[in-house]
Amino acid sequence: MLEPLDTEDQRSSGLRDSLEATVRFRFALLIALFSTALVGCAVAPTASAPALSAVAITGTVNGGNTPLAGAHVYLLAANTTGYGQPSVSLLEASVTGTSDSIGAYVTSDSTGHFSIPGGFTCSSTTQVYLYALGVANSGAGMLAALGNCPQSADSAPANYVINEVSTIASAYAMAGFATDATHVSSSGTPLATTDLANAFANATNLYSPTTGATIGTTPAGNGAVPNETISTLADILASCVQSSGPRSASCSTLFANAQSLDGATPTETATATLNLAHNPGANVATLWGLAPSNTPFGPSLPSMPNDLTIGINFSGGGLNGPYAAAIDAEGNAWFANLGNNTVSKFSPLGAPLSPNTGLTNGTPIGPVGIAIDLSGDPWIVNAVTSSLTKYQASGALLSPQAGYGGGGLSIPQAVASDALGDIWVANYLGSVSKFSNGGIPISSPTGYVGGGIDGPVAIAIDASGAVWVTNTKGSPASVTKLTSAGLPISPPTGYTGGGLMNPFSIAIDSVGNAWVVDFGTNSVTKLTTNGVPISGSTGYTGGGLSLPFSIAIDGGGNAWIANSGAYSVTELNSQGVPLSPATGFQGGLINGPQALAVDGSGNVWVANSDDITTTEFVGAAVPVVTPIVTGIKNNTLATRP
Repeated sequence: MLEPLDTEDQRSSGLRDSLEATVRFRFALLIALFSTALVGCAVAPTASAPALSAVAITGTVNGGNTPLAGAHVYLLAANTTGYGQPSVSLLEASVTGTSDSIGAYVTSDSTGHFSIPGGFTCSSTTQVYLYALGVANSGAGMLAALGNCPQSADSAPANYVINEVSTIASAYAMAGFATDATHVSSSGTPLATTDLANAFANATNLYSPTTGATIGTTPAGNGAVPNETISTLADILASCVQSSGPRSASCSTLFANAQSLDGATPTETATATLNLAHNPGANVATLWGLAPSNTPFGPSLPSMPNDLTIGINFSGGGLNGPYAAAIDAEGNAWFANLGNNTVSKFSPLGAPLSPNTGLTNGTPIGPVGIAIDLSGDPWIVNAVTSSLTKYQASGALLSPQAGYGGGGLSIPQAVASDALGDIWVANYLGSVSKFSNGGIPISSPTGYVGGGIDGPVAIAIDASGAVWVTNTKGSPASVTKLTSAGLPISPPTGYTGGGLMNPFSIAIDSVGNAWVVDFGTNSVTKLTTNGVPISGSTGYTGGGLSLPFSIAIDGGGNAWIANSGAYSVTELNSQGVPLSPATGFQGGLINGPQALAVDGSGNVWVANSDDITTTEFVGAAVPVVTPIVTGIKNNTLATRP
């Protein structure tokens, strides 16, 4: 999408001048390129794999660097019968000889060692985890995500370490599916099964299961892990785990400041950690003060962090100045790179799946938008050549080398796929184009117009098939809504009000409301399906909004916004109340964020347009149905998979 138009009257400081100058400089470069170019239904539950006998699991439980003796160690599986359901115990009391309300368990010895006998049954696709609960200190609860149920010696490490580091890594990775330490679950649909497995696997991007230590680089070798943040969070937990019990000052302070979003107070550290992952902007100073001076883990942060998000920075795959992002059904992240005119693809764990040079076939020149269609194929809009490039999910080129053209394409800025597989494009020169999935223009050579269309730069489709675009030209600023046939629904001036001044990105929630980021007023406008403002005359503000550029809605109805001004990410709940701090979330190494996308595991992927990286906020969001077009087709838009 285009960079913002002039907002000189909004500047109030030298810093803002500098930030806007940077953004406007990119806009000037794009305009120069443009000028040159112009001259020349619900998803059925998945069938589970057959249950087989699993191998023995051994490990140690440590509190800090000290063995935790007498801990109850449970082997639990994620429930797949619905969200919020209790985890399933895989052990039998007839085998272990001990059980309680959570399930059967084994006990760690004086050295912290435990051994779970083999022979329990589970599917190879069942997602399992270890939960250790202290007895001498019942406030000490710790996690270790195992992932796929180990059915052979080759699929299980020789020894698992359960400690505060494993707890941080596991809790953040599976936070999107966890209510508390004993309630980890999903819907069991094929999409949810994939997303749940991706979430559990992501824990190994943060730590080593066999040593219980943080790692500096992801196993694929291209991700910078924030090990100082993870170690600091582990130190905070250790202050409670190594205390006299849940009523100690350290445990009491941790539990009081790591409440769930609905205000519930945890009673042990594993659930407290899940709450930190769900609400990483709350009570940071108090929690930071819990880290002991003699820290058991390291290296630790040298100063108090802005927030408690965990952000991994990935590079490679041709990533360079990413300007747009999208997630497919497998959880792969796709990026359109304005920096080098390429497209990049990353696995759910951040491993590059595109070449080091990116995808270059189809001559994507000025790629500023990307969308995934029903077949899982990505479509890219090229602003400079006014064309569309289509790839297979594998990266093979499907469109002609020069791309698809016609249909009114004129400096296209954004693209979306509808439930029939047709492709819609917002054109900055004042129209909307529509193409068949084979690239044949459906709209006329002048595109669809009317309903207030004037300089559209973003596009979204709701569950009814209606098409929404944001208009950066005209006065007052507006949003247009069209039927699936391209006929105007909004009035000739478009929908206005609710704080709109310079609207940019747009997203639709589960009930059909349109959320619009407004660059000119550092706000977010929310409109009903009929275009009536819900957000008030000034829009939603706060939470770090600063030159907001792009927006996505997660499976809980929360809005995520990339701030090109403060180099941060804002989260608002479904009512527009900020969940991020006044400075936004700043984990990882965010650099010029101008696009983001939420995946089905609850991770937020941020495109750093001033860099050659993407930042993944691990487990920060509520998992959402991906790609977006699947939600449109099945009436599950902006809901959990």
